[in-house]
Amino acid sequence: MADTKREIERKYESDESGLPDLTGVAGVATVLAKGVAELDAVYYDTPDERLAAASITLRRRTGGSDAGWHLKFPVSSGVRDEIRAPLSETLPRDLAGLVRSRVREAELVPLVRLRSTRDVSDLLDADGGLLAEVSVDAVRAERLTDGGRSAQWSEIEVELADDGDPAFLDKVEKKLRKAGVRPSASPSKLARALRETATAEPGTAGTDTAKSGKRKKKGAGGKKGGAGPAKPGGAAEHVLAYLRVQRDAIVELDPAVRRDLYDSVHSMRVATRRLRSTLKSYGKVLDRTVTDPIGDELKWLAGELGVGRDHEVLAERVTEALAALPENLVVGPVRTRVRTWVGEGSSGSRRTLIAALDGERYLTLLRTLDAMIAEPPLLKGAGGDPEKVIGKAVARAFGKVSDLVEEALAQPPGAERDHAMHEARKKGKRARYAAEAATPLLGSPAKHLVRDMKSLQSLLGDHQDSVMARETLRELALQADRAGESSFTYGLLYGREERRAELAEAALPEAWRTITADSAF
Repeated sequence: MADTKREIERKYESDESGLPDLTGVAGVATVLAKGVAELDAVYYDTPDERLAAASITLRRRTGGSDAGWHLKFPVSSGVRDEIRAPLSETLPRDLAGLVRSRVREAELVPLVRLRSTRDVSDLLDADGGLLAEVSVDAVRAERLTDGGRSAQWSEIEVELADDGDPAFLDKVEKKLRKAGVRPSASPSKLARALRETATAEPGTAGTDTAKSGKRKKKGAGGKKGGAGPAKPGGAAEHVLAYLRVQRDAIVELDPAVRRDLYDSVHSMRVATRRLRSTLKSYGKVLDRTVTDPIGDELKWLAGELGVGRDHEVLAERVTEALAALPENLVVGPVRTRVRTWVGEGSSGSRRTLIAALDGERYLTLLRTLDAMIAEPPLLKGAGGDPEKVIGKAVARAFGKVSDLVEEALAQPPGAERDHAMHEARKKGKRARYAAEAATPLLGSPAKHLVRDMKSLQSLLGDHQDSVMARETLRELALQADRAGESSFTYGLLYGREERRAELAEAALPEAWRTITADSAF
């Protein structure tokens, strides 16, 4: 099984003088020599270096104390997450899954071999606790493709101890700089090796289809024979820029979703919704006969990402409401029944999601997005005045929200009003995403609409959550009744949810008046 380590380190240029004296670094009581290790690592990537382009490294290393497969993802400058797996001849399946959104159908090949002679020292505090590990590495790099050029250099690497204070690295760096040591110009050994052993310009590995798969033959303009490539400053430029960011977000979030990192599923789902909404909102720019099928696939992906997520949000609402009740109002085994319901809803959802990400349908969607962005199906509006074309699109999206809100306000309380408010919430999201795409061009008016639509979403979202919570509580009450248990507590929670919905409905008219008065659309 793979395990993860947060790696916080800094690299420095070195020469034959080796490691400067670090005993004067504040907090360091002892510099303990640990000996010399011989490390041999082969780095894998696609022939066009897609992983390297994303600052991701994948290696198989022997020697030292952590031999095995190592996959590193950038977190921030000098900070990476290293996922480790035991040494084996072939790449472990779980690590292969983590790079699938980048690699796609391409082959991972041995690209560079790095052999390092590592002289290791530990920086210890007065209690013998580890502050950081410092090594002087003599590196020999060999390109395993393109003629096998080689390079060699020496560097100093300072890696913070687990749970250490990153500020300590500043103290070490101050001492190193005083000794004439300067930070490395390369963020990693691999980056330097690729640069110094390259025989030509390395492949630029983006996610565009030309670099990651076969491109569909349908060219720009789609079925209607559009306007051709967008002119600089045209409406298409702004729409495509937003679509590109969301496409990249899906690709970048894929490993985080597989690792079950906090908020990753929600963030990836939002990116799919932004893409789908933008394709719908800007139908005067991009041919919807081409983009609607893509939107259907994005809806499918959002649904897969929502497996378990919607239940999780609803479960949190119900359990928090139950926890807030005084003990004398919890009649019967309510907590046990609710816990059972929570567990049943979440079981298997993660396996379902990973199976979807491992499937061919998902890869086809990524390739299709690449093709659409590389050769967009442009219509006449794509080359039109950006402010007019994009402003009209945002206004149309806002108009649809307005119609549904007015419809909801005209309905008496009940199922029809609930439905209209829910539809208004969905259209509010679309208007928000249309305004997000327009913000770099339209500025404050679009920014204000984004803010207003967020506020509307919050109000209508709380109302919809109440609708769903009441449905759940009614079903739990029926289950309890059939089991001969009291349904009193479920009824009490139902009534409280009903009141929350009433408050949201009562707040809607004033909230909507404020939004319409503020809107420039």
